[in-house]
Amino acid sequence: MKLFKKAKSKFYWYDFTVRGQRYRGSTNETKAARAAKVAGLKLAHVVENTDPLPQKAPVLLEFSRRFLEWLDKVRLEDKTKTYYRDGWRLLKATTVVNMRLDQITREVIETLRFSGASSNANCALRTLRRMLHKAEEWTLIRHAPKLKLMKEYGRSLRLDDEAEKKLLVGAAACNWRKRSLQLFQDIIILMRDTGMRNERELYRMRIENLDWEGRVIFVPDSKTEEGRRRVPMSNRAFDILKGRCGTKREGWVFPSKRAESAHLTTMAKRFREARRKAELPEDLVLYCGRHDYGTRILKRTGNLAAVMRTMGHRDVKTAMQYQHPELEIVRAALDQDTAVEKRA
Repeated sequence: MKLFKKAKSKFYWYDFTVRGQRYRGSTNETKAARAAKVAGLKLAHVVENTDPLPQKAPVLLEFSRRFLEWLDKVRLEDKTKTYYRDGWRLLKATTVVNMRLDQITREVIETLRFSGASSNANCALRTLRRMLHKAEEWTLIRHAPKLKLMKEYGRSLRLDDEAEKKLLVGAAACNWRKRSLQLFQDIIILMRDTGMRNERELYRMRIENLDWEGRVIFVPDSKTEEGRRRVPMSNRAFDILKGRCGTKREGWVFPSKRAESAHLTTMAKRFREARRKAELPEDLVLYCGRHDYGTRILKRTGNLAAVMRTMGHRDVKTAMQYQHPELEIVRAALDQDTAVEKRA
């Protein structure tokens, strides 16, 4: 910043350069202190309104390499990283992948379409939102556009008795090895009889957390504080777990075949194969077994607090999805009307 007076002017003038462009003019002030303040304000205004970004932002595909490298190094939950990688897999199938980051506006995002349920679309949209915010943070774009997620509805399908029977028949028709078939059957039954979250809790079950005398499973780690809980074993669950653990006192209940220190991580592919053989709807997923558990237990006990404790729910609204008293009231009223008509 340079302040000076011209030979034929009573005012101080300023002269500075920002990003290769020169700015020169009068402060319209005769006193040096006031002129310096005016010049400082001029400089701040120019810096604030000068675009510091490169002339061309990278395309999304090119930017994804840097984003995925950052994702590998950053301290996030493994499940979160997997979620963003799945989101990028969905984004790669859209036209936005070849667009420059500064061309991806809210209007463009609203035209994107994804296969599957709204949860699939939101996985892609959340990933895109995170990518654009990182691009803003890394000064590759000026502002990340705001985007609207799709409305997601709670799971209405239940992995009930009928679905369990069909899945097991479908699995038997898949010509898997005996060991794989047994594992699939055990997982299906345990999902329905424990209501545990499959990836976070059921697959990570350890033998030292099984209380054989009390017939209780201790869940030491979950996604919420309330998730640390004790889950009662049904007769079926007790028999399955005893058969798998035998006389062992520690280790994974479902160890990985690839590494002794690892555990089972997914049954998604097997479930899709069995579901296809059983001709069940694609919306039916393994997690529906948890929904079925909550619905059955609440219906039979009427104890919402007990359901919340055994399922690790924090919010009553979440647990209330298993309660459908209004349906029973309407059904009873209809049956009563029918009975009156018959007597008449």
